[in-house]
Amino acid sequence: MYAKYFKRMLDFTLSLGAIIVLSPILLVLTIVGAVAMGGNPFFTQDRPGKNEKIFKLVKFRTMNNKKDKKGNLLSDEKRLTSYGKWLRSTSLDEIPELFNILKGDMSIIGPRPLLVKYLPYYSKAQHHRHDVRPGLTGYAQAHGRNASTWDERFEYDLKYVKHITFIGDVRIIIDTVKAVLKRDGISAEGQATMCDFIDYVNEKRATVSEV
Repeated sequence: MYAKYFKRMLDFTLSLGAIIVLSPILLVLTIVGAVAMGGNPFFTQDRPGKNEKIFKLVKFRTMNNKKDKKGNLLSDEKRLTSYGKWLRSTSLDEIPELFNILKGDMSIIGPRPLLVKYLPYYSKAQHHRHDVRPGLTGYAQAHGRNASTWDERFEYDLKYVKHITFIGDVRIIIDTVKAVLKRDGISAEGQATMCDFIDYVNEKRATVSEV
């Protein structure tokens, strides 16, 4: 009942209220981000949403566009600025996604929207993470964030999709706030972000073939 009839209405109401309340912070971060990043402070990227429909996700930029001598972008950890690290540690880089929630592309709570290029690499079960709208935060983010393994992350996502409740969403919000305040799991070990899912899948396949 909640997931089908009330969750979207609650998402719209809360995201609109949050945008109004946080508008001064949005303005300041937009100006500071433009200066810190030397241009556009926003990062936009295609992501798969509910039923794998592609939408344009918007966040505050945390990485610059520096390239090597061959013209290739440097690794994430080399392009992540000190300002960007602060944004990520406080999760303030996610604030613009409130507009995605207001529009209906996302929900406050749900599996995080991953990269479009990952879609062909999902197992049949993993595709079910797209049975619902992706979220600003989710069970995986409240329990490990980027420090979780991909297997753990998908396990959390599928568990959430099968058991969506109002009380469960409230608990995830509370646990997310705790994780943000503690600044836990911001990055995977030795990396600025999680390891690439395609590399993870190929490595698992290689390990299995060796056995």
